[in-house]
Amino acid sequence: MSLYLLARENDTDALLDRLADSDSRNVRRRAAELLGDVGSLDQPEVVDALVHAALNDDEAGVRGAAVDALGELGQPALERLLGELTGADTDGADWAAARQFGKALDASLPELRMAAANALGRIGDTGVVPRLVDALDDDDPRVRVRVCAACGRIADPRTVPPLEERLAADGDARVRHAAADALGAIATPRALEPLEDLLASDDEALRRVAASALGNANSARPLGPLTGALGDPYAAVRRAAVFSLIELLSNVPTEQSDAVRQELVAELSAADDETVVEPLAEILRESVQSRQRRNAAWLLGRAADDPPESAVAALVDALRADDGMTAQFASTSLAELGGDRTERLVLDVLDDDDPDARARAVYVLGEVGGDRARERLDALTETDDSKRVRQRAFSALSKLGGMQ
Repeated sequence: MSLYLLARENDTDALLDRLADSDSRNVRRRAAELLGDVGSLDQPEVVDALVHAALNDDEAGVRGAAVDALGELGQPALERLLGELTGADTDGADWAAARQFGKALDASLPELRMAAANALGRIGDTGVVPRLVDALDDDDPRVRVRVCAACGRIADPRTVPPLEERLAADGDARVRHAAADALGAIATPRALEPLEDLLASDDEALRRVAASALGNANSARPLGPLTGALGDPYAAVRRAAVFSLIELLSNVPTEQSDAVRQELVAELSAADDETVVEPLAEILRESVQSRQRRNAAWLLGRAADDPPESAVAALVDALRADDGMTAQFASTSLAELGGDRTERLVLDVLDDDDPDARARAVYVLGEVGGDRARERLDALTETDDSKRVRQRAFSALSKLGGMQ
């Protein structure tokens, strides 16, 4: 069975066997990563195995994955590793643990420095920022990657200039990518400025990281650079830009949102449908943030002339949304799209158990319906058990000119 399936089935025993016994360093590394995802602090055997791998595996990649997995399990797991390596007792207040981990950034063993950086990012104590800034010059790129991540989690503006230096000059691509992610997480105007410039980089992966990170901004400033990235030759960059544009629209102050939304419609309409529509539909289907779903629902009806059926189906499903604004925007977008396909898919919602969903479907059919819609709506005026749905059906029939 594949490691992925073992993780999906929460089979930590089998993953522990792979970590301990596999001859393949890639299998051991991946097993360590997955144990960080599916294991817990309540499983001492998982913590023990990861600590052992972090200290003893022959491969640096496996040791690094084990350190990161301990970080995923939580600060106590990293403190256990620190205790094994140094004999230090970090059981107590966060400030005491931060002090111990700060000292560990100077340790001779790189895995200990990696663990210290991971832990400091979790603790979030700004008092260790000067030590983290110094550690950005660590000789080991694996340590620098994790120090960048810690700076991003703490989000102290003092780390922006040294992170910018890593982004511009580090010889390891992993470190440059981690610095870009950290600047995006900090998201001050100063932190975002180098990311905007990075969208013109020759490095496709850096452009993608920058496009993803710029969505963290709380102003409309990155709108122009991100819309420019919709024309990037690489699909991954274009997709990241679409996701960030929706995130950006969700983050900007309310008084700016209407103007930004209209500007986005113009820019997204100019991009090819394949670039724009599927990411918007994915956000509508999968996002757990109401503002993101609302904006995706609104834009889907206005950013593409002929979206694929999967995108129309996502809008139809959104008629059932618990968030009324998302459902309302989905209704207006379906009315904007119109057509036989929209009518066919919306007609199915008339059989829904939720009267709110049926009422929204009736509204859409009143805007786009044909003969099939008239027949169903006429029946609803007498048979639906919701007074509101019956009233809306009368109104919709009136718009459609009644039964022919």
